[in-house]
Amino acid sequence: MMFVRRSLMVFALAFSVSRCANQPTAVKSPAVLQPQFLRWAEPPQFTARIDARARRSGTMALTPPLSLDQYQVSFWAVRGESRSVQINYSSSIDSETHPFLLLTTTDPQFVPGVGELAVGDSVLITVSVDTSKIGVILEPSGLQFGEPAHLKIWYGGAGGDLNGDGVADSSDSVIEAKLLGLWYREDDSAAWEKLGASQSLDDQSFTYALPHFCEYEIAEALLEWSVGF
Repeated sequence: MMFVRRSLMVFALAFSVSRCANQPTAVKSPAVLQPQFLRWAEPPQFTARIDARARRSGTMALTPPLSLDQYQVSFWAVRGESRSVQINYSSSIDSETHPFLLLTTTDPQFVPGVGELAVGDSVLITVSVDTSKIGVILEPSGLQFGEPAHLKIWYGGAGGDLNGDGVADSSDSVIEAKLLGLWYREDDSAAWEKLGASQSLDDQSFTYALPHFCEYEIAEALLEWSVGF
């Protein structure tokens, strides 16, 4: 009889532990990476330069600097020709002008709602700068390229403070080397995903070959903790 009671107690204890383990607070595991977006250290002022048309020599002919209208700049991309836009910024941090974005296209192939472009056909491309976070929206969204477009984004405008704590220190260096990346999403309802962009620590930039257009931001990868049931 004593053996039976002890067996029942062990069973009851095991059942109780099992019930506790099924509670929402009992099990936590890392889930999907979530981005913490990099922000401008100071409100920037932007200027843009676009190539009016490609010279026969292949070098770019740049127009005089253009002030961004509502933080946007547009240019005509032509299939079969190299067209580029470069956006620079300045702020109260120093008196220098710094590069922010360089976008070069040669082969816009398919425009949503329009169809495939023939060689020599053009599409109006618009670059909208995010003035709080270091990123851009490239339109028309979903524009597809045969030969990928070339995108380069510099993140020096964060002023070295990559975790947003107001101080640039050794922890920011670790974030830059290990966690920082170029992220994208197709639209407002889509999840952010990290791209395999090439990073240069020397000039604080990311470079990526774009197969199509959407929204792009520089961000730090964070682990989101999920509750297991």
